[in-house]
Amino acid sequence: MRFLHPEHDEALELSLDDVFLVPGYFDGTSRLDVDLRPIDFAGGSHPVVSANMNAVTGKRMAETMARFGGLGVLPQDMDLDTAARIIRHIKAADPRYDTPLSVSPRATLRDVLGIIRKRAHDMVIVVDDERRPLGIVTHADLRDRDQYSAVGSFMSSHLVTIPVGTANRDAFLVMERHRVKAAPVLDGEGRLVGVLTRDDAIRLELLRPALDPQGRLMVAAAVGISATAAAAATRLAELGVAAIVLDTAHGHQRRMIEAIREVRRAVGPSMPLVAGNVCTPEGTRDLLDAGADIVKVNVGPGAMCTTRMQTGAGRPTFSSVLACARVAHARGRQVWADGGVRDPRDVALYLAAGASRVMIGTALSGTYESPGDVKEDRDGRPYKENYGMASARAVSDRAAALDAFERAKKGFFREGISTSRIYIREGRESVGAILVDVITGVQSALTYAGATTLPSFHEKAVIGVQTVGGYTEGKPRG
Repeated sequence: MRFLHPEHDEALELSLDDVFLVPGYFDGTSRLDVDLRPIDFAGGSHPVVSANMNAVTGKRMAETMARFGGLGVLPQDMDLDTAARIIRHIKAADPRYDTPLSVSPRATLRDVLGIIRKRAHDMVIVVDDERRPLGIVTHADLRDRDQYSAVGSFMSSHLVTIPVGTANRDAFLVMERHRVKAAPVLDGEGRLVGVLTRDDAIRLELLRPALDPQGRLMVAAAVGISATAAAAATRLAELGVAAIVLDTAHGHQRRMIEAIREVRRAVGPSMPLVAGNVCTPEGTRDLLDAGADIVKVNVGPGAMCTTRMQTGAGRPTFSSVLACARVAHARGRQVWADGGVRDPRDVALYLAAGASRVMIGTALSGTYESPGDVKEDRDGRPYKENYGMASARAVSDRAAALDAFERAKKGFFREGISTSRIYIREGRESVGAILVDVITGVQSALTYAGATTLPSFHEKAVIGVQTVGGYTEGKPRG
């Protein structure tokens, strides 16, 4: 990557909003020629990672991210037994079809209400004891009924189903013809395998699953830098995670370096080890020297983060990633950009600066796949709650084993928002919809730079610096 005016631009500390990508010559024929596979370790068709935040990545998020070619990182606050259960679920999940919501015909409307808002497709499948579909239930079937009504009495028995292995195009056309947005997928004996939506049939043509060497969906997991880090990492490695992320708000510290060394000894040389967060070349160098393969970069730009306002510490995002990536690349290593993503352009600019993957948090929290229940405001608009990992709420959860007095003391040291409503927006209510928007934008960005791979994008990218007016005029105003 080079700056358009290096003699001036190199001396500036730049955020994502301060920079733009200068178009260059593209020698390809289509944006579909672009290959977005990350180069840090095998697996994944694109570089988007869901952040290891309690309100962002859980079972559903990690499963869906992998199904659509990305990587989910389970939070470090998650109990190890819970993490083990989730990892086993993800490894057993179908790489192509969504895990269905199903109930028996003896279940009640109240049972359905407890799960129906866990999916964007709004469908619960009623199955017999052999898991053969008997009918479906949607929100339309729930109106004006007693909450203890048996599902079998009001389900719709008109079923449009798809045989397992049907090509995406053929499956889409079946659903289009029957005017349904989702359909159960059945095996050769008529048993329920999963669910495919009309939109997902198209998305799966663009986003190939992220699979481990055994052909199972990939998932990563984070651990803190406490004395139990090595033991936790060892168990996670045994469960088959794709990478281990050592995570703390200020990663350039002695305890982080000790934890990296301990975890590296425990899991061996082949397990990808990500550590952070830092925002300086010195921090990057020290974490790599300690044994990290990848350094997680950025301090303070997250939507739920108040670090910069509380402490004044941090660094503008683009300069932070660029400086750290230069150090990592000189050693044959990589960095992940973490935080601050609002639009696809932000992901593209991080990749141009040299990141191998980009972590997204808040932008994914307002989806049906994120943890937590869907709530409604006074106007009936659906939302989910999000909160920062250094907020008083997260700190209190992390200190649950302490007594109330010690928890209250720790609560004073907060660098994040404890609660925020993230509204579920039409057209962006699912992870698949957001990923397609991001990835198609990044594919186009590579063609504008004249590149077809992420390494060539970083090599060919020309970055200019703009005024606030320059950034503003790039926004849609119609």
